[in-house]
Amino acid sequence: MWIGVPGRFSNEGGLREIRDGAASFDRSPDLGVTEFRSLAGGITTWTPSNAPRRYKLTWTAMMPEDVRHIDLLARQSYSFEPLAVIDPLSSNMLGSRQAEGRGSTAQWGVVPGEITFMATETEPFRQVADVRIVPASGAAELSWVNPNWSIFPVPASQRITWWPETASSPTYSSKVEGVYLHWYTRAKTLISSAVQTDTARPLVATSPANAAFMRPAVRLKATGLFPTGYAALSLGDTSAALLAGSRPIGEGSPAYSITGYRTSATPGDGSYRDIGLDLVEVTNSATG
Repeated sequence: MWIGVPGRFSNEGGLREIRDGAASFDRSPDLGVTEFRSLAGGITTWTPSNAPRRYKLTWTAMMPEDVRHIDLLARQSYSFEPLAVIDPLSSNMLGSRQAEGRGSTAQWGVVPGEITFMATETEPFRQVADVRIVPASGAAELSWVNPNWSIFPVPASQRITWWPETASSPTYSSKVEGVYLHWYTRAKTLISSAVQTDTARPLVATSPANAAFMRPAVRLKATGLFPTGYAALSLGDTSAALLAGSRPIGEGSPAYSITGYRTSATPGDGSYRDIGLDLVEVTNSATG
């Protein structure tokens, strides 16, 4: 797994891969359901609109370099900013509604005037992009947006699979100029783009060595409707599974804060540490 503040160097609290396998790993969502019992014995439940994920991890005999990184993050030595946790067990880095093409239009980015959205069905609405104008560049771009950093944190030199399923549909594939993964530096400066014009299969590309963020997108070369539909943004090459019918749920790429930190010397060798770390998904943070 990778953990750190996106946009920073790894020696200053930026994303770093923790190669030690965790002794325990709990990433259960906090459902937050509250139960009320009436005097007559009936049960009423209240459910919040969000179910933030919590991570509870422990490591035994963690390497000193990794301990230093975790310690700097927990003590907020370099930054008070929320952290990114890129979990190799996550099969889809898009949000749950975003992966299904549903919900708020804020989950997608467009150039105003080129693309508008049409909501269909009932809440959470299924979103359809309506290409109104094809710009002089030859295609209007529809991007999938990260709610915390606008673009998605990504490890350097990492294989990524990107597949907006609608692009492979015979009904809409003729509108697609290409499926894109745009790579950005820590300062969010564009490095390069991976593109695939064969819409029948997912795009699989490797992030550059200096990449810190990525932006998945589709460029549309004709006016008309393009349903956002199901989409997957995954670590590794998952193209065969997607083409075989796998549709992993969107688990998101959220921001986290460390709420608990435990460290003790590993018995028998004081140069290693046993580490415990608790994190919670956040939508807003404050310091003081």
